[in-house]
Amino acid sequence: MATFGNLSDRLADTFKNLRGKGKLSPADVDGTVREIRRALLDADVALEVVKEFTGRVRERALGDEVSKALNPAQQVVQIVNEELVTILGGQQRRLQFAKTGPTIIMLAGLQGAGKTTLAGKLAKWLKSEGHTPVLVAADLQRPNAVTQLQVVGEQAGVAVYAPEPGNGVGNPVKVAKDAVKFATQKQHDVVIVDTAGRLGVDAELMKQAADIRKAVDPDEVLFVIDAMIGQDAVQTALAFQKGVDFTAVVLSKLDGDARGGAALSVASVTGRPIIFASTGEGLDDFEPFHPDRMASRILDLGDILTLIEQAQKNFDEEEAKKVAEKFATDTFTLDDFLGQMQQLKNMGSIKNMLGMLPGAGAMRQQLDNFDESEITRTEAIIQSMTKVERTQPKVLNGSRRLRIAKGSGTTVTEVNALVNRFEQAAKMMKTVAKGGTPQIPGMGPIPGQRFGGGKSQQQKKKGSKSGNPAKRAAENAALAAGGSVPTPSTGSGFGIGGAKKAPPTPEELASLQKFLGR
Repeated sequence: MATFGNLSDRLADTFKNLRGKGKLSPADVDGTVREIRRALLDADVALEVVKEFTGRVRERALGDEVSKALNPAQQVVQIVNEELVTILGGQQRRLQFAKTGPTIIMLAGLQGAGKTTLAGKLAKWLKSEGHTPVLVAADLQRPNAVTQLQVVGEQAGVAVYAPEPGNGVGNPVKVAKDAVKFATQKQHDVVIVDTAGRLGVDAELMKQAADIRKAVDPDEVLFVIDAMIGQDAVQTALAFQKGVDFTAVVLSKLDGDARGGAALSVASVTGRPIIFASTGEGLDDFEPFHPDRMASRILDLGDILTLIEQAQKNFDEEEAKKVAEKFATDTFTLDDFLGQMQQLKNMGSIKNMLGMLPGAGAMRQQLDNFDESEITRTEAIIQSMTKVERTQPKVLNGSRRLRIAKGSGTTVTEVNALVNRFEQAAKMMKTVAKGGTPQIPGMGPIPGQRFGGGKSQQQKKKGSKSGNPAKRAAENAALAAGGSVPTPSTGSGFGIGGAKKAPPTPEELASLQKFLGR
């Protein structure tokens, strides 16, 4: 996650210095805590949070749980992880739904925090969870705020209640009250009220937000805060807590390149849990906030659980079985390849998914340079092919590839590279489907493995191995006539203890006499 990139790097470098030490001295612990303090302050974490955090880490690092541990360095990392989970809120907090009537969720925050876009993300997420949300345009001050919410609602596929045009016209408190009646009549079970924001905390903003809260009595008041505003996040959160008293926090713009101290400060200072996080510009870049998973990401320990959840959400088991059968029967086509690419694309940002893998911090530069538009170019190339070309890539001659390149806005080189990758992937997956081990391009064969299902060794050439030329000639002649070579005796090298040999045949004696020149 880009917001915590610098903090993750600093903490990783700090823990590197502990590796290889069988025992940690108080000086080692103090040095580590000092570096952690600097890293947190550089990330714009509030000073009081840093003091409390490093104090607990130092106390535990000097205790028995580290001094008696088999690997003190790993134990210190575990302590830091647990304390990060604590300041991020501890246990995951879920939305509280009303027992009767529609659940009312009110969004509050400064202008520019991303409330309107987040309203659409929340509505789409609730819809995927089986709810029927409605968005309420109660931000009647900001220019075109109502229009923006209508556009976002259309993209999310949810209803929007917007009786007033906005742009300074209309009463937001009346709109919010009427929206609850509208939701009851139209059987919407969740009402999301998008309120007005300001460029700074002021009395007018707080009064309007407080009036709306008093009028609709929301089940949840979510404070939307920009993760990029740093130290100001704490003061803003405290001001809203005093004026509106929110129930939970939503972090927006966690995909930015800022220091991210807000995420580590707000929950600890206000005592209100972080409930959701916005991780990108798309409406699907939205996820419930898990303190333990976020702590793991910060420490570059990965977030495999979230990665699995995203995969399961977009995984089609029946489609996967069909593709496996096509691999096994060698009927996998470029159309199937396109479908797999689109399914991968539906999982969200590939860069974000790769960033959830343990140790992703070591390849942050490669991730930053990763071009996700490559999938779009691949789609364009395949969609520029005819049906025959997709099912039978062998018909792709030079003129066809030139036409495809022009149609997709790419080059012939890119078309050639795609076809080569497809053929290699199909060949590898066919081998896997048949229970073999594929040979990866650029690597030699794996020792001890068989490829292509052939025999591990070629059949040895049959023939006599006798050291006696006459006997060898006779045995070879017998083989040529359809006979067999006699099994050699099992005696010792000196003939002791061996089985009694059969007397030589007349043919053997004749061959021997001929060899000796007699």
